[in-house]
Amino acid sequence: MLSDDELERYARHIVLRDVGGPGQAALKQASILVVGAGGLGAPALMYLAAAGVGTLGVVDDDAVSLSNLQRQVIHATPDIGRPKVDSAAERLNAINPHVNVVTHAVRLNADNVLALLGNYDLVLDGSDNFETRYLVSDACFLARKPLITGALGTFDASLTTIRAHETNADGVFNPTYRCLFPEPPPPGTVPACAEAGVLGALAGVLGSMMALEAIREITGFGEGLVGRLLMLDARTMRFETLRYGRDPGNPLNGDGAVISDLSAHR
Repeated sequence: MLSDDELERYARHIVLRDVGGPGQAALKQASILVVGAGGLGAPALMYLAAAGVGTLGVVDDDAVSLSNLQRQVIHATPDIGRPKVDSAAERLNAINPHVNVVTHAVRLNADNVLALLGNYDLVLDGSDNFETRYLVSDACFLARKPLITGALGTFDASLTTIRAHETNADGVFNPTYRCLFPEPPPPGTVPACAEAGVLGALAGVLGSMMALEAIREITGFGEGLVGRLLMLDARTMRFETLRYGRDPGNPLNGDGAVISDLSAHR
């Protein structure tokens, strides 16, 4: 049930035919884990809190630094030096006191990731390194959790939804993250954000789109991004969507699947 305060707070959602009262109630019942309270996680968390998602988990073991503030809008100058999960939780509670914020000030690894995922309905991965992306995607498959994953370049970004533990209308498994990117790039070939830079507003755009995709997944309206990679080029302001399918040779749900645990990530 939504309280009178919640009915007023979410009035602009409730009047939407594709969301309505049932959709808003579904958001209130939902629990989402957001990996990273940085460039992507910051706007995603803020919009999910504003939308009324009942429980938001935040995973990040980092502290706020001055260079974060160009794009990580959930933090402010007085937060420099604080754990990111603490400043994020404070901001989210200020945005919407009806949301339960759960902080996890840890670095995800093969030993803790499955236990963390188990408490949530949906996972958003806003991490900034390939090691974490492959760990989270493999863990979501094993835990049978849907995953929304976004990635930033300097002037480009991409977004997709992974439901590799489920089958499509033809009875075929949906593609995995490894179907899209079979192997991570060799170390050193993709420069880190500190070296290459990133456009702050672009992080805000993609993080907001991750929140939008999560809301669509929970409320069930529109066509999700399963099997579709959405790409944004900020130089030309051009969006493109690439369709991709299951690779029968992928090691998760392929014809000869070999990944049954996370031992390869240890």
